[in-house]
Amino acid sequence: MATWGDILNELKALHAKKHPAPFDYVRRRYLAELQQHTGRNIVLYASAWTQTLPDVPPEFVSMTEEDVQGFMEVFHGLPSDGLDLILHLPGGTAETTEAIVSYIRSKFGDVRVIVPHAAMSAATMLACSSQRVIMGSHSFLGPIDPQMILDTPLGRMAVPAQAILDQFETARQECEDPKGLAAWVPILPQYGPALLIQCTHALALSKELVSKWLMQYMFKGQSDAEAKAMSVANSLADHNWFKTHGRHINRDQARSFGVLVDDLEADQKLQDLVLSVFWAASHTFNGTPAVKLIENHLGRAYVKTLKVVAVPRVPPQQAGPPSVPPPPGPSP
Repeated sequence: MATWGDILNELKALHAKKHPAPFDYVRRRYLAELQQHTGRNIVLYASAWTQTLPDVPPEFVSMTEEDVQGFMEVFHGLPSDGLDLILHLPGGTAETTEAIVSYIRSKFGDVRVIVPHAAMSAATMLACSSQRVIMGSHSFLGPIDPQMILDTPLGRMAVPAQAILDQFETARQECEDPKGLAAWVPILPQYGPALLIQCTHALALSKELVSKWLMQYMFKGQSDAEAKAMSVANSLADHNWFKTHGRHINRDQARSFGVLVDDLEADQKLQDLVLSVFWAASHTFNGTPAVKLIENHLGRAYVKTLKVVAVPRVPPQQAGPPSVPPPPGPSP
């Protein structure tokens, strides 16, 4: 099986031969080989969110509305056969995910999601809109409980919606005793107008979308599809069980929740090619300005890049006698 180092050596060899685009060449070659193996359309949807890249805004590596344009680009000319979506993203908003799922499903009736490393939060929601999810022993999903972006005295923070509701309920109970009110006075002003209602609606929307997609696709035709779908959605959205939004869910745990998961290792050739695509994408993020890729097996791609602004560097002054200012001249 090709490893991260094997792909790096391929890139080094191409660079030594002065290949004009080694990263694109290697990545697209493996995407094409993967399509030849599966006979299905292949689309890579990945970002540099797990790379240690400085100064990359979160919206550059998350799922955004702009990504719909990327899917329009890479779906152009593809037959309406099955789609294998290689997914590696940290998430985004439920609203964005709904738009992306709506567009994908307008084009393809049979979708498999392949997770080479991690598809978290809203990317997990996207995975739940497929017929099946393919995961390796190294693959992870994540909780789908929504996060609220709040401006606090400590700065802007992403706070779990359920935690906000739970904290407010704690405050309500403790403030019944006037002695407890003083401790909550500095905290309660953070709850702006409609925040609690927004939290309740965000939680409901997350579970509503996931359960709907599971019923329509993963559990379609099953007599207990609705009950299964609601059980999976409730499990994935249970912040009080996960304790943190960044908790990783391996394939065995995903199966225990009811998600239909196939083992990536069951097809060694498939695993080899999927990981080769993933390593090639990782090297692309490390070696180029690209921070997000939406790309199909035909080489059609939509690439999000991070513009680097060059700042002129002022060379240090050489040691020597202090400069003497010129004598004043006549005023203009």
